[in-house]
Amino acid sequence: MSKRQQEFEFAGESPVGGGPVECLGMTFENDEARREYFLERLREKLQDPEFRSIDGFPIADIEDILSLSDPPYFTACPNPFLREFIQSVTTGSGSNHYGETAFAADVSIGRYSAESLAHSYHTKVPARAILRYILHYTKPGDVVLDGFCGTGMTALAAQLCETLPGEERAEVEAEVPGAKWGLRYSVLCDLSPAATFIAANYLRVPQVTDLEQRCDTILARLEQKVGWMYRTDSSTPTFGDARVLHTTWSDVFSCKNCGVEFDLWSTSGEEDSRPIKDGITCPGCHSILQECDLERVFETRFDPLLSKLTTLPKSVPVEVAYEDARGRHSRGPSEGDIKLLRHVESIVPDDWFPLAQMMDREGPWGDTYRAGYCSGTTHAHHFYKARAFHTLVALRRAVLTQTVEWGPSMLLTATALKLTRMMRYMSDGIGRIQNGVIYFPSLSKETNALHLLQIAKKQLQKLRAETKVEPTATAITTGSSANLSGLPDASIDYVFVDPPFGDNLQYSELNFLWECWLRVRTSRQPEAVVSKSQEKDLREYGRLITDCFREFYRVLKAGRWITIEFHNSRNAVWNAIQAAIMEAGFVVADVRVLNKKQGAFNQVVAASAVKKDLVISAYKPTDELGRGFEIGAASLAHAWTFIEGHLRNLPVFVAQQDAAEVLAERTSHMLYDRMIAFFIQRRVAIPVDASEFYSGLDLRFAKRDGMYFLPEQVAEYDRKRASVTEVRQLELFVSDEASATQWVRQQLTARPQSFQDLQPQFMQQLMAWAKHERTIELKEILELNFLRYDGAEEVPSQIHSYLSSNFRELRNLDKNDAQLRAKAKDRWYVPDPRKEGDLEKLRLRTWLKEFEEYRTTTKRKIKPVRMEALRAGFKDCYDKGDHATIVAVAKKIPENVIQEDEKLLMYYDVAVMRLGES
Repeated sequence: MSKRQQEFEFAGESPVGGGPVECLGMTFENDEARREYFLERLREKLQDPEFRSIDGFPIADIEDILSLSDPPYFTACPNPFLREFIQSVTTGSGSNHYGETAFAADVSIGRYSAESLAHSYHTKVPARAILRYILHYTKPGDVVLDGFCGTGMTALAAQLCETLPGEERAEVEAEVPGAKWGLRYSVLCDLSPAATFIAANYLRVPQVTDLEQRCDTILARLEQKVGWMYRTDSSTPTFGDARVLHTTWSDVFSCKNCGVEFDLWSTSGEEDSRPIKDGITCPGCHSILQECDLERVFETRFDPLLSKLTTLPKSVPVEVAYEDARGRHSRGPSEGDIKLLRHVESIVPDDWFPLAQMMDREGPWGDTYRAGYCSGTTHAHHFYKARAFHTLVALRRAVLTQTVEWGPSMLLTATALKLTRMMRYMSDGIGRIQNGVIYFPSLSKETNALHLLQIAKKQLQKLRAETKVEPTATAITTGSSANLSGLPDASIDYVFVDPPFGDNLQYSELNFLWECWLRVRTSRQPEAVVSKSQEKDLREYGRLITDCFREFYRVLKAGRWITIEFHNSRNAVWNAIQAAIMEAGFVVADVRVLNKKQGAFNQVVAASAVKKDLVISAYKPTDELGRGFEIGAASLAHAWTFIEGHLRNLPVFVAQQDAAEVLAERTSHMLYDRMIAFFIQRRVAIPVDASEFYSGLDLRFAKRDGMYFLPEQVAEYDRKRASVTEVRQLELFVSDEASATQWVRQQLTARPQSFQDLQPQFMQQLMAWAKHERTIELKEILELNFLRYDGAEEVPSQIHSYLSSNFRELRNLDKNDAQLRAKAKDRWYVPDPRKEGDLEKLRLRTWLKEFEEYRTTTKRKIKPVRMEALRAGFKDCYDKGDHATIVAVAKKIPENVIQEDEKLLMYYDVAVMRLGES
């Protein structure tokens, strides 16, 4: 019997079956013939050294890549069949710009669906949430790209557009008006082989008709091979008539005062899952010990898998939960339990097992290493107790020998982490792993692996029963999204991504165990993370993530959309992501909250910390707009052409709880910022100054509630505005001069008032003023941005409108009326944009004068700074082509100041690039 036949016999599968299949325009006798044909083509490609040198190519032998792959739909390396896949599912219809506006609804979806529970991952956006965006931005037959695909929820969402049950469609259609139901195709990419493998399984599990039988056959064989390891003494003297459910292990510590060794369980009581935090009593000297008073005990033992002595933290079994004919029980470990555990620890598996050292080819460990907790844990098998490790070795042989056993192979990755020493004991009896870190708790729970596999099997059955997918509608590639060379230019209709955010998660380290079992590992060089061990700071992270977004821009059709989910509380990371989006050429149109329960987001007008899951909507400008920059220059007409196109893409009306929102992207300052960014990222001069821009907005576009609309949009806004009772203003957080000015503008727009009236309110807003920003007095903000009525001439319309509406005795009075002038005197008001030119010149002179001081100062560091002076100075230098001054001044400013301000970062990045080019 051949090894291949032995594999199928073990798995309970018939080797070859099924009828003819179509694939990329070709017909094959059956699916096995299809796979063999494309495997041979992939093998030929893998012989090419240039192909294997692509950035992000995984660390693996050729045979292991072939064994894991199912070409052309999934390859455990860069997929060389992407171009053929795209050609087979598209009609080549060009950009097909639909004219959609940004999807302007907050989305709230629970995570407890079958696709969410079948397999855990570090971050996972529910497929039913992504479904809303795909339905809004695409039509049936379109191709969706996810460049950081994780477990492939975007592919499931693309197919839910066809298979979502009818009872759920009404709810979706209420949130996505005009949704067109029907299949969308998808392309998935991830740097991690573990991620793409899990995604491939997700798409194949629903197709396995005999899934339960195949899983049962595998689990029955595992019971024969390792079941004896989970036997224990019952309450009767007979050995082996009870089954272990789980074993609790406790680390051993010594007291710094007396040196006595003890395990935490026996000293703290079994009901306490966090004994160190509250203090424990030393059994030797009876003193109350805190964590700092304890020393972890290590023991040196012979490691049969490494054939040498190893030193690891000492841990002992303290509780055994078991089940016999009478029910479930728990007790301390018996002599038979200890003897059995020692015997299992001495066995060397007779099948292949991972001996990989943690990040072995690129240095041991990394940012997830914690002294004490991780000390001594150097190889993959050190993450496991012996029984769990032997079970996984046997399971891997069943599902991954030579070829993948799709469906049952998901049992391996679904349990590989839950069977580690990272499973924390909890007083409720349920073990949990601390997400996002590699952490070994002092009290850990070793669950019976066979029991855990039964639970995983049930989740797979539920996934199969509740999910309908077609694997051939998705192509999966393993590699860096910074190189999507297999995809033609302008071949993708929509992009949805949930990218890595700074140092939130170290994916290559967290995926280490999965990839050890798969024998295909992540190449960390192009991994977009902030990492001390990889020597990647925020700037390097920004460069890497920008390279990915440039590829997304290249492959996306003109006029189409990209959605980026963001979850990080650091402003610097938020700005790095925004800079990457804009540097690639995208234009941001809207920012929303992913979960309604978390409340509304203030649309990031101020530089406040981002502490919620956000969804950024951005678009690729049309080819018509881009052609205006081909000669390397731009005119005033280009500025207004951009604004018209941008307004066309923005949501027209958004309301929640009977209140309309002021859409930040439609306000004058945000429109100006978007226009500036658009021109700068295309390396052309800005053809209009702020005062001319603001006055031009009022001349060219309709204004409602502080927002600007196209003529065809304003009628829709007025109609919907009449259906709500109020307009909810933007919530502003004063943290610097710019946000303070916006706050004052908001107050004076609603109510022109005197300095004395405004000052107490202003002082209350200064609590969150940025430490690096020089505090600007209210008086200076007023003098630079607003006008004061001196009572000499007729009352300005802004003040007259407010007074006549709020004071009965002042109604219907002429603007020159003495009583009206007296009431209006010394009130500050917002100037007419058409008359704001002189103020703009005054502001600019003030800011540039201060910037000149920054340029000429001999101080090595300038602290605190005036951000508006820096922004004005950087813009002035950009307009003059003086990139050297931008870089020179930036060196005098704390790095975080540049990193946390998107405007400064934008000018600085362009300056650095230009100097590098010269």
